[in-house]
Amino acid sequence: MTEKADLTSVLDRAAAGGRITPEEALVLYRDAPLHALGAAADAVRRRKYAGIEHIATYIIERNINYTNVCVTACKFCAFYAAPKDTEKGWTRDLDDILRRCAETVELGGTQIMFQGGHHPDYGVEYYEKHFRAIKDAFPQLVIHSLGASEIEHMARISGVSVEEAITRIHEAGLDSFAGAGAELLPERPRKAIAPLKESGERWLEIMETAHRLGVESTSTMLMGTGETNAERIEHLRMIRDVQDRTGGFRAFIPYTYQPENNHLKGRTQATLFEYLRMIAIARLFLDNVQHIQGSWLTTGKEVGQLSLHYGADDLGSIMLEENVVSSAGAKHRSNRLEIIDLIRKAGRVPAQRATTYEHLVVHDDPANDPVDDRVVSHISSTAIEGGTAHPELKLLASN
Repeated sequence: MTEKADLTSVLDRAAAGGRITPEEALVLYRDAPLHALGAAADAVRRRKYAGIEHIATYIIERNINYTNVCVTACKFCAFYAAPKDTEKGWTRDLDDILRRCAETVELGGTQIMFQGGHHPDYGVEYYEKHFRAIKDAFPQLVIHSLGASEIEHMARISGVSVEEAITRIHEAGLDSFAGAGAELLPERPRKAIAPLKESGERWLEIMETAHRLGVESTSTMLMGTGETNAERIEHLRMIRDVQDRTGGFRAFIPYTYQPENNHLKGRTQATLFEYLRMIAIARLFLDNVQHIQGSWLTTGKEVGQLSLHYGADDLGSIMLEENVVSSAGAKHRSNRLEIIDLIRKAGRVPAQRATTYEHLVVHDDPANDPVDDRVVSHISSTAIEGGTAHPELKLLASN
């Protein structure tokens, strides 16, 4: 498919809701005019959300990093500490974690993402204990956390099956899985950046098991570590195949590699145009995934706003705390009023959503916008000291 007429025909078919092949997706991703690609993706979004196509959503959450000690040593990661690095490594105690949950509730957050390293001592029991404590103290918080890599790790540490590990932490309070650990699913780029993690196929097997057990998840892609365009499309193909069988992926979230303070020397980030093209092709190719999320944290608020015209229906989270991606160089931050304004200036009506995408508050009248701007993303580009209290509330209130 090299002729312009053929490309236009495929783009028209995709815009009309027809399923496209990986080969067709690759040609569109690589060769379709940017604005035509975006227009086709937006047409799909409008049809999928007919009646509420004027709305774009966001969520208020907190990433709680429970440890940075990790055995996987991913080359793109600037957050982790090796188990023997006692100077850099740290672990939060449960009281500190619960304090952060309390602050989240106070600031109107509805979701926490429990995120950390693959600690060599943390099996299923560790997560059971912490999830139960969080749910006992704050039953209103949704625990949308971890991913297939953490499940593989904790099951191995505890000597149990993946099925048992998922069942136990779900019963303890885990509501859904994040897309953590997907990075790049095809074999070559995955081995290049995360050689100690499970294969992409295994990551998907674990997610498929979770879906079968009633635990839904999101899916992600890390762009810009040296993968080819074909490998990016193959990543999408692998997700779509599992979604055809399970329907358990709620959303797809691509984000861009941040090049600071890690071991991927000489790598460059994906360009902003490549990112927007990925948002659009994901909306066209992943016809069985309901939500496409724009990532303003790694690309900037303006590109996040543009993503709403390229097929995205959601701008993700106002993160009250984020230390993993930011430790590699992501420094964008925002507050709730800015995100509302950003969405509104994109020609959409902002709505705060739940983890499962129900609209909690629709900001359809600017006169009724919240006046409290303490809900600010706290983006740290420096290492955190384990177990110490950080004055986020004071910091948030001062911005």
